[in-house]
Amino acid sequence: VQLQACGGGLVQAGDSLRLSCAASGYNFIQYIMGWWRQAPGKEREFVASINWVTGDRGFYNYPVEGRFTISRDNANKMVYLQMNNLKPEDTAVYFCAADTSMAVKRTPDAKFDLWGQGTQVTVSS
Repeated sequence: VQLQACGGGLVQAGDSLRLSCAASGYNFIQYIMGWWRQAPGKEREFVASINWVTGDRGFYNYPVEGRFTISRDNANKMVYLQMNNLKPEDTAVYFCAADTSMAVKRTPDAKFDLWGQGTQVTVSS
């Protein structure tokens, strides 16, 4: 199973950007999928996750709630992160991740064990 993220870029504050993550593997629909980010000199930070099995369509970290939307296309094994009203503090490398345990669990309890390569998002002021 692999994850491939793309869609990053350089934008101005207030702009929008959509990140995409393509997944391989047979059990995608059972994975809790998420996005994380890491800014220079900071620890990796949870952004959002989505859990099709429990019907949770989006669990967000406070700094992005109301601006970012996570979604998934199970038929095509894709996960998206729509980012609106971007701020300079959103600048980071964004990672797609998956909890592949296939255990029925609450979305906040996800343990992400599969990671894709990052995609850089830079927001200028």
